[in-house]
Amino acid sequence: MNEADDIEREDGLARVEAFSDGVLAIIITIMVLELKTPVTEGLTALWQLWPIFIAYVLSYAYVAIYWVNHHRLLGHARVVTSGLLWSNMLLLFTLSLIPFSTAYLGEHHFSRAATLLYLATMLTPALAYVLLQGRVAATGTRTVASRRYHKASHRKGLAASAVYALGIPLTLLSPWLGIACAALVAVFWMLPWSVLDRLFLDRVPPADS
Repeated sequence: MNEADDIEREDGLARVEAFSDGVLAIIITIMVLELKTPVTEGLTALWQLWPIFIAYVLSYAYVAIYWVNHHRLLGHARVVTSGLLWSNMLLLFTLSLIPFSTAYLGEHHFSRAATLLYLATMLTPALAYVLLQGRVAATGTRTVASRRYHKASHRKGLAASAVYALGIPLTLLSPWLGIACAALVAVFWMLPWSVLDRLFLDRVPPADS
């Protein structure tokens, strides 16, 4: 691979990441626009917005988690392949559905139907991310750090998908059980290299890896 190929490769990965960042920024912007101020004054009117606000906070955390992990994942990529591009587009499509399910969840005060839709919306990007990671792992860097990262992240992604899937039948018992499953996924993704990661990797890597 000559120098020109290296520059094209780097530009291609940069374009993929820049486009993805733009889409994720739009997704967050759309969710923010759903936080409409009440017409009447007072704490009572503001308190009535708690379902919408909680749904927004939860979804914001998910989008932030995907942005952080997407950035880390592409750091292990070497080339831009058709498989990488289309799996990345699939991930962005599934994430673009989050504002709708978030608004529906908040407006319907965490009803059973709204929670089921929300969990289904969360499950689809989790599966899409596993697919994207598989593409990057197949064509990306082959260092020890990369193999360690893919091993832990892949297991973690499958575990997250399983928790989302478990939340669907639990929602039939109580919508809050389903929301608890979604919150659990957010917690162990937001704790990098925590004790929980011992479940997904044989050895926790050092802090600077």
